[in-house]
Amino acid sequence: MKIEMICTGEEVLSGQIVDTNAAWFGDVLMQHGIEMQRRITVGDRLQDLIDVFVERSHHADIILVNGGLGPTSDDMSAEAMAKAKGEPLAENKAWREHMEGWYKKNNRPMHASNLKQAMLPQSAVMVHNPVGTACGFRVELNGAWLFFTPGVPREFKTMVNEQFLPFVHELFPQAQATKLIKLLTFGAGESALANELDSLGVPADITVGYRTSLPHVEIKLLARGEQAIAALHEFNQQVEQAIGRYVVSERFSTLAQEVHTLLTERDTTTTLSLAESCTGGMAASQLIDFPGSSQYLAQGIVAYNNAAKVALLGVNPSTLEQFGAVSLQCVSEMAEGARARSDTDFGLAISGIAGPDGGTEDKPVGTVALALASRAQTWSQVVKAPLKGRTQIRQVSCAVALDMLRRALLGENPIADYGFIERLN
Repeated sequence: MKIEMICTGEEVLSGQIVDTNAAWFGDVLMQHGIEMQRRITVGDRLQDLIDVFVERSHHADIILVNGGLGPTSDDMSAEAMAKAKGEPLAENKAWREHMEGWYKKNNRPMHASNLKQAMLPQSAVMVHNPVGTACGFRVELNGAWLFFTPGVPREFKTMVNEQFLPFVHELFPQAQATKLIKLLTFGAGESALANELDSLGVPADITVGYRTSLPHVEIKLLARGEQAIAALHEFNQQVEQAIGRYVVSERFSTLAQEVHTLLTERDTTTTLSLAESCTGGMAASQLIDFPGSSQYLAQGIVAYNNAAKVALLGVNPSTLEQFGAVSLQCVSEMAEGARARSDTDFGLAISGIAGPDGGTEDKPVGTVALALASRAQTWSQVVKAPLKGRTQIRQVSCAVALDMLRRALLGENPIADYGFIERLN
């Protein structure tokens, strides 16, 4: 089975918007054990669309086409497909009636331009869109099925899950069995991880893939066929033995979601307060991306300047004067102050120099102090992020802080050695 994707739109082709649909789609296919063979982006030009539909239909079994189904003149996917097939557009009466009912129900006028969304290639099979006004459709050309979906992310994702994937499984019920294991790592670069794993003997029909998304590297172990699937468990154990010190999640694509889940799945509520300086609330934002975070997160304080650290967190002015804001002493008092003010089980604090200015010879840009305070003790460390970009330094800082908390929740030492992050003290 060969699956490809064609993404349409001048704004996507020119880079005016990031094609998150394509990234999401590729990841969903991998989760279902399906590998995408090729992805092409084409602009809103009729002949270019016709050409790519015809050309790729000679090579793929299924092609998902995303975008170009709206009511405006630059939405050309249906027209291009009709011309590629050498047939006219025809009104799909069922979808027209659906649109008329939708607009009436929502007390909105239906403009004449919306009728375009009911015009499909004559041989097309209409695909229902349960959350929008642009229906999808599928057409067979040169032995390939082209499956058209709207570009609106919510509509696209719903139709992929509810319409496209069932169609794929129906068309290819005997597709080769696959199994995928993902390991989220932190603290080592892609080349360092590859160097560790290259020495392992990879079983036949198992591939090792890497995806870097700062500050993490995700390792994918994909097994194709029953024999490879049977060998995958033992191989995964070998991988974890080799790089387990860098693995921060075996179930999620972000460290924040791993920490969030560790906190919410506990039998007794474990509460948390955050005190952030250089990260400006980034750590809190990562946690509250997930519903249920109010179960454990009491407060997040952004104490950016020294006066705020004193007033909001109770940092001793003499600590700041003697050691500075980026120090073990200051960040420990920040964590302890945040924890005490909300009477939480943990207080987590970050204070650093994110740049591009503010660094000194003793404390260059990228120097970050972190502390985790529990009801019994406080752990603190100062690290040097190996990156120069302000956003990158903040991302790494949040990851180190959240990993300290993750380790504490698992009963491990919160202070860890990382391959590419230098610990200063």
